[in-house]
Amino acid sequence: MTNYDEIDFSPILALTDDEVVTHSPVRDVRLPSGKTLALITLDNGRDHTRPNTLGPATMAELGETLDALKARAAAGEIDAVGITGKQYILAAGADLSDITKVGSKDNARLVAQLGHKVLGTLGELGVPSFAFVNGLALGGGLEIALNSSYRTVDASAAAIGLPEVFLGIIPGWGGAYLLPNLIGIEKALEVVISNPLKFNRMLKPQQAFDYGIMDAIFPAGNYLEDSLRWADGVLSGTVKVERKNAPGKVERLTKWPIAIKMARGMLESQIGTVPLSPYVALDLLDKAKSGTKAEGFAREDEALADLVTGDQFAASMYAFDLVQKRAKRPVGAPDKALAKKVQKVGIIGAGLMASQFALLFVRKLQVPVLITDLDQTRVDKGIAYIHDEIGKLEAKGRLDGDAANRLRALVRGTTDKSEYADCDFVIEAVFEEVSVKQQVFGEVEQYIADDAILATNTSSLSVEEIGAKLAHPERLLGFHFFNPVSVMPLVEIVKTPNTTDEALSTAFVTAKALGKSAVLTADAPGFVFNRLIAKVFGEAARALYEGTPLLTIEKAYAPLGLPMAPFQLIDLVGWKVAAHVQDTMVQAYPDRFFSSDNFHELAELEQVVEKDKAGRVTGWTKAAEKVLKGAVGQTPVSEEEILRRVQDGLANEMKIMLDEGVVPEVEDIDLCLIFGGRWPMIDGGASAYLDREGASERVFGATFHQPPIRGIAAG
Repeated sequence: MTNYDEIDFSPILALTDDEVVTHSPVRDVRLPSGKTLALITLDNGRDHTRPNTLGPATMAELGETLDALKARAAAGEIDAVGITGKQYILAAGADLSDITKVGSKDNARLVAQLGHKVLGTLGELGVPSFAFVNGLALGGGLEIALNSSYRTVDASAAAIGLPEVFLGIIPGWGGAYLLPNLIGIEKALEVVISNPLKFNRMLKPQQAFDYGIMDAIFPAGNYLEDSLRWADGVLSGTVKVERKNAPGKVERLTKWPIAIKMARGMLESQIGTVPLSPYVALDLLDKAKSGTKAEGFAREDEALADLVTGDQFAASMYAFDLVQKRAKRPVGAPDKALAKKVQKVGIIGAGLMASQFALLFVRKLQVPVLITDLDQTRVDKGIAYIHDEIGKLEAKGRLDGDAANRLRALVRGTTDKSEYADCDFVIEAVFEEVSVKQQVFGEVEQYIADDAILATNTSSLSVEEIGAKLAHPERLLGFHFFNPVSVMPLVEIVKTPNTTDEALSTAFVTAKALGKSAVLTADAPGFVFNRLIAKVFGEAARALYEGTPLLTIEKAYAPLGLPMAPFQLIDLVGWKVAAHVQDTMVQAYPDRFFSSDNFHELAELEQVVEKDKAGRVTGWTKAAEKVLKGAVGQTPVSEEEILRRVQDGLANEMKIMLDEGVVPEVEDIDLCLIFGGRWPMIDGGASAYLDREGASERVFGATFHQPPIRGIAAG
């Protein structure tokens, strides 16, 4: 068993020169009963925009603080210890910038062991410990609470969670052992694995209380006072803490292994077997059903050391930096001071996509939104859909009655295009054909103000060509959403040679107001995401028409770690959409992309593939087999050959896009893939993966990143 007191932590403490230390000052609080609680307040001396983090120097200081309090408890000077944070923040977890500098597997293990030594002390002080979660508590921040004897939470706390699996690691300071033994395996699986894989979903304070993670919840107004009064009640015996969600014997014997088995099957069907951290976390949660806390902590030490030094964590940290920093400051975006204030939005069309736009714009911008279509029946259908969706939000408690009615009143539908006259921003959502888009913009332009912005949601057509007949093409840009509009975080903003900085600035400011991350792209076929996904689709189709079995093709893509295999994804996107994108790319670059007329025949079918309950493709429908008969060749290729084609094809296309200036840098391509297609964080988008796999070297004799993004060699 690991004796943390005998470990020399100096190798990692030497890495802390630039750490922003979170200090742990203590003050004694006299409780109403006369008992004394020593209250630690974690504070890095910065405002709430720079959360408390837990680097090695921070943990060493906290360890000294806790050792001193343990001695005071033994001397009878204090009756309890409490720990809270600066305003709005308990802690945002380990300082990841320090973890990336560890340099060896031995040092990575020391990071885990230091966390266990220090936070484990919270349960070994000789007096009860109380975590007062007054704000954000993520990763190590939540593990501070889990290691404490009791926990309260501020009802206004921003977020609570264990996001480590999202970053390619695991909760390594007690979370993987303590949480399932506190709240049961099913809820622990949700917090540790499911939520991080849903693009890092967090818990609200009420959820954390309902799950049994927190013992009490208090309003923000008197949170600390109420928590101290509650703690006094616990110490005095007038408050009884019941842990109804704690697993019993029956759960450990029956529900626990069943839940683990089901979770494993779900992971395999949803993310494949390439990502390491979800499965390592699953094994830790499985083993947490028995054994001692010390054994659980030792398992976390080894798991964290393995993962922190691996390629997937290095790629995840690169991707995390893109998502957290670059996405918030889009490269190429003009000065936001140039943006036109958007006070009314016009949407051309009233179909499903247009209605989704309207719902998003009215919810996020809180301005009047106008939709139009060819006839009133279509308009009424669109308005009804929007009203219905607002009603669903109201029913879920995400909008109160007044807010819902206000949003409904802001949306108007008509067939009279003259009502676009006072719109500042007009976006079309009509049929994906240049002539149709030219026509509707021509009809609208005669009514709108000279400085109004026009936006097209085209997924692959030339924006410049769409605007060729406009009197003022400089006001037009691409504003490409991804479906479903409310969920997908990416907007590709497409600049033509004519587009003004004022129009671009308005687009970027509007995208941010909509809660979207925007990437600037040149007006090239397919822009970024669809150009690359067409390569992914195209190589699957090429192998199919050469004669390769469907399931061989699906399995060939597994090492990419994508959320779905290619034909499963095509079936979700829509066969007609996929066929259209392939045609666009082949027309532009016939020597580099693949399409087949037979693909359009498949797209006309009501159902093309058979799928199992998990949504995985199992084979063709009989109708599809009939269409494919005679169109498929007799020269099947191996899984290895298919994967190599996809890797090399992506590397080649990305290098060409960079050479052509489609995006400023490769990081923008990776952002589009991560946000637009949930490309795995553990790949680092595509560029880091292609470098590691040797595709970049094979194709253009170099790598996208110098040096390539790799894990730390084991030491």
